[in-house]
This record gives sequence, structure tokens and C-alpha cells, in this order.
Amino acid sequence: MELALKLQKPMIIVNFKTYQESTGKNALDIAKKAEKVHEETDVFVGVAPQIADVTTVAQTVKIPVFVQHIDPITPGSFTGHVLAQSVKEAGAVGTLINHSEKQLKLSDIDLIVKLARENDLVSCVCANNPNIGMAVATLEPDIIAIEPPELIGTGIPVSKAKPSVVTDTIRLVRQLNNKVAILCGAGISTGEDVATALKLGTQGVLVASGVVKAKDPYAIIREFAQASKRK
Repeated sequence: MELALKLQKPMIIVNFKTYQESTGKNALDIAKKAEKVHEETDVFVGVAPQIADVTTVAQTVKIPVFVQHIDPITPGSFTGHVLAQSVKEAGAVGTLINHSEKQLKLSDIDLIVKLARENDLVSCVCANNPNIGMAVATLEPDIIAIEPPELIGTGIPVSKAKPSVVTDTIRLVRQLNNKVAILCGAGISTGEDVATALKLGTQGVLVASGVVKAKDPYAIIREFAQASKRK
């Protein structure tokens, strides 16, 4: 998959986390629904299943598959760690980095971004405030996702509750990096939330429970995709 195709904008990335609703067969079911939305709308939709589900998902769907984390390591004696080369071989095209539920030191983020680049993996670094976003911008990842942790999983979208967090992050990041895509996350649960995020100047959204725990994940992803096309 060409890098340009991986980063088609606007983009929707669905983080499966470790919810029962997105584990094993359920992960595959949601991935298929995400792929269906992409085929129907031509909007970029990527998924980030648990590492154990990556190969099955990647072999079944054609949309981009991310892992939720890789470690700042190279091949060697690192029991229990996640190697960039292994997730690449498993079929992943990218990785989330520094999610608020898996925070890292800036030096480790730097190394992981470099490892991702060396292994042709898209790097999506999460930042919980504008200053972190600015620091991350200097590392030149492919994507920065702004996600205030206090709003994650609440259904209260950052794009409405704290729009200044989004706009301040965009302003600071763009002073240093004009190429990185900026996503909005935390509390995104409706098409209106997606449209608001795009109006603030982002290039898409990183979502999780709003899709994974929805009664009809397909309908929600499609609503997000249609909202992103109305921008």
C-alpha cells in the first residue's frame, strides 16, 4: 500500500482498544463494516485492533490496519515487547504511539517514530495537550492526534468541550511542521462531532468507544464518513 493511499484525507481511525466488543471475531466484524463504509463513501477508514487480531484482520480487509503500540526496540532479547518488524510482517501499515492509556517518554516516542519510518509504518502519535503536540511535531511523525485524556470515553467531544485545545495544538504544530496530519480524538460519537473537528482545522478523527461500543458500528462509521465529506 502506497504511503499516499495510507494518508488520504480526511481520515477516520478506529481504535479497538481491548473491548470485548472488538476482540477476536468481533474485531473482524467491525473491520468488515469499516471496509464497507470505505467502499461506499471512498472515505479513508483505518482500524487499530489488538495485536493478536492484526494478522486475521489484515488478511481479510483491504483498509489500513494499525497496531495500538510498538516498543522502542530492535530485534533482540526483549521478551514481551512489540517489534516494529513483526507487526509489519503481520500486515499492519501503521501504529498508534503514546496513547493516553500507553504513555511514553519523549525520547521513546522519538525512537518509535524513527523505527516506524524505517519499517514503512505510518506513525500516529497521540498528544494530550498543545505543548505535547508541539514537542511531538518536531519528531516529524505522519499524524498527530490531539486527545485530552479526561474526555476519552465520555461521549463529550473535545471539538465542542475544549475547542481551544484543538485550535491551539494546530497553531503550535503548524509553526514547526506543515506536513503532519492532525486528528481530533476523545469523546467523538456523532457525525456532528466529526464535522466540528474538521471545521476547527483537523484532517480527521481518532475514535474508539463511540464506534466499538455502539449498537450499530456500521451506521456510526458511515455517519462519520458522510459528515467528513460535507466539509
